[in-house]
Amino acid sequence: MVDEPGGLRAAIREAAPASDDAAVDELLAVWRRHCEQEQERVRQGLRPYAGTEILDAEAARRVADLAEVSDPAAVARLATAGRRLSPWDDSVAGLDRLARRFPVLGLSNASRAALLRLNAHAGLRWHQALSAESARAYKPEPEVYRLALDCAGCPAERVLMVAAHAWDLRGAQAVGMRTAYVRRPAGDPPAASDAFDGCFDGLDGLVGALTSR
Repeated sequence: MVDEPGGLRAAIREAAPASDDAAVDELLAVWRRHCEQEQERVRQGLRPYAGTEILDAEAARRVADLAEVSDPAAVARLATAGRRLSPWDDSVAGLDRLARRFPVLGLSNASRAALLRLNAHAGLRWHQALSAESARAYKPEPEVYRLALDCAGCPAERVLMVAAHAWDLRGAQAVGMRTAYVRRPAGDPPAASDAFDGCFDGLDGLVGALTSR
């Protein structure tokens, strides 16, 4: 629903304005690699659960060190970049249309505090937004998807997981949920072996398919 790479890139550029495009891209890669690796360590039991606010603060410190940013205020603002991500062009209107017809849940790896502020910043309309922090785990662990199933109060096959990352949809399939892939520039596209219930070039296509029934 939001442009995470674009938002992080803008925050890095703000914190390190002397960095050129190539340097910003490398710093972004450092940030994302750190968060992905640490979430994987949590999933493997190699690290106690740590929420995304902690992981983002660690990543921001790494980026700041590499970019030689020493201003504590700049580093602190950089650490909260994940709260200020912009929605994709069709996200706000698409969610609004869906929410008029269906109960709509957000399910995110972001911490509860970060998710609250992200949704407010981006103007995303959910009937309820769920954080993986409640399960003290990260997607694609099954207990995270079960948060949504418990909240929905209906069988898994009646719940549609929508995501721009194929790995996320595979996790949802593993607990019996239906799945729909929405293509985004920064997403994880399906592999040839994936069989999702729907694949769409944008949120408008998904909304049209669901609301025309």
